[in-house]
Amino acid sequence: MTSIQRWERLGLVFSAKGQAEWLHSHAAVPIAENIDGDFFRIYFSSRDRSNRSFTGSVVVDINNPTVVLDLSLDPILTPGRLGEFDDSGSMATWLVKYRGRRYMYYIGWNLGVTVPFRNSIGLAVSEGAGNFVRYADGPLIDRTLTEPHFCASCCVVPGDEIWRMWYLSCTEWRIGAHGPEHKYHIKYAESADGIVWNRDGVIAIDYADASEYAISRPSVIHENGIWKMWFSSRGPAYRIGYAESDDGKQWNRLDSHVGISAAGKGWDSEMIEYPFVFDHKGSRYMLYNGNDYGRTGFGIAMQQAT
Repeated sequence: MTSIQRWERLGLVFSAKGQAEWLHSHAAVPIAENIDGDFFRIYFSSRDRSNRSFTGSVVVDINNPTVVLDLSLDPILTPGRLGEFDDSGSMATWLVKYRGRRYMYYIGWNLGVTVPFRNSIGLAVSEGAGNFVRYADGPLIDRTLTEPHFCASCCVVPGDEIWRMWYLSCTEWRIGAHGPEHKYHIKYAESADGIVWNRDGVIAIDYADASEYAISRPSVIHENGIWKMWFSSRGPAYRIGYAESDDGKQWNRLDSHVGISAAGKGWDSEMIEYPFVFDHKGSRYMLYNGNDYGRTGFGIAMQQAT
């Protein structure tokens, strides 16, 4: 029987407050990369005054993760060229290390007219510890005959035979009280190389009920033969959910077992979302965002023994 998780909040790590032009606000969708010993580089998405998205990073010691040791004042990813899929923003969503190459999957987005935006998934690559360079000017994952709206945040697990991806898939736009409103859940895809993806419409995490309309930012770990996923889900406000699977395709939602919710006060008191779960030296950590979709920054929690 799956036990209820217990997470101890360690505190707020970083928030953008105009440290550079591209750091006007937000530090969303955090990703941790172990760079040396107990030191981690954490990637995040910020916005400039024009609301365009950039990808930046900070360095922390996991033993004292709320103290930023280094902040990159130059962005790692910038918006693409005019008319390209990412000309309004490039938001890193997942990082994979495989056979000496790093794969940074990112959300590229354009402003819309009939709807506010359109998202796709792009890729930047790095040989070793070098700079990230766009793999192509176009996206890897975009609208198709059967997915006509948009795709966004993803988690990728590589393998010698099969690469697996769980990604956000928009199922509809509808007109609400304040204009167009999106609805999206999480689907599953496979690839032989991490570049060309086969999408067969497999729904990994579906809407729990009629009030739920946004499921995003999957974070998946394979442990003891079980696939475990943390994700965001939104009805009235974003919360973090949890699910388990034997095959990575069919999932059993266990949201009541996640063991972390919005705080009683402070930067993550109204919502909690965009989890990134990772292990280091026998401990499990979660990076996550709080109020206003990352405007208040990102924090970290540590899982406690149950």
